[in-house]
Amino acid sequence: MTRIGAIFSPHPHAPEELRDAALAAQESGIDELWLWEDCFQQSAFAAASAVLAWTETLHVGIGISPMPLRNVALTAMEITTMEHLFPGRLLPGVGHGVLPWMEQVGARVASPLTLMREYVPALRALLAGEEVSVQGRYVTLDRVRLDRPPTTAPLVYAAAEGPKTLLTSGAVADGVVLDSRHTAEEVATAVAAVQRGRSEAGRSGKPDVIAYVMAAFGADAVARATTEFEVFGGQPGQPPADAAQRVAAGDIDAVTAAASRFAAAGVDSVVLLPTADSDLREFYAAAGEVARRVRA
Repeated sequence: MTRIGAIFSPHPHAPEELRDAALAAQESGIDELWLWEDCFQQSAFAAASAVLAWTETLHVGIGISPMPLRNVALTAMEITTMEHLFPGRLLPGVGHGVLPWMEQVGARVASPLTLMREYVPALRALLAGEEVSVQGRYVTLDRVRLDRPPTTAPLVYAAAEGPKTLLTSGAVADGVVLDSRHTAEEVATAVAAVQRGRSEAGRSGKPDVIAYVMAAFGADAVARATTEFEVFGGQPGQPPADAAQRVAAGDIDAVTAAASRFAAAGVDSVVLLPTADSDLREFYAAAGEVARRVRA
């Protein structure tokens, strides 16, 4: 069954707003609340731990934490600690990070794809309780094993955008996080690439697909949502002509219909991204009604 989530963005919202937002998200009935770790905003693992502690049923996604910022053993330690404290509710994701930011902190790597190919399998193996030794270009581990791995290892997600990264994420990760601003048709193409990467790697089953979708409810919803496209494809200017097909905007029925389009494209969790001017309590309440309609 398709899940409906929502996002708490660190850009318009300070850490002090997170507790009320988390409680509102749980009250709304959405399935997941997703956070991310942008330099130089908020720590994703600290924020996710707090949300898990404040709530009882909400699943919390990290989408994503930049791989270059953390040794893979440290990331595994963060995740296993949270899994023991809040079993089965964390959805951890990693990605390349924004390359200029990685350069600012001295962590940019020459080959982000190589990093993903080394990092994600090592992370999954550590969380599975395996002893891991690897001498890679970026990941070096010598007989490393977690003392207390999770009872059940969580799925590890990888963020992917370009064709090569989509294939790589399918090959090495359990799931994929797709960014917003895409049509359902573009998302379907991305999902097919992830599945192809998984199949070519000899892995069975289907990856769990997360897709962010810019969303707005109420008056002028489409205009408010598409205004967020002021920079599109790296170029400032007007939103693309098909911008309305790249968002979920309008009344509850319209957003539900949009979510269903993305679900039909192969998305397992449609995660609604509020516009910067959204009241989070109202937004999460509306997203919860979308979740109920999708389940029905």
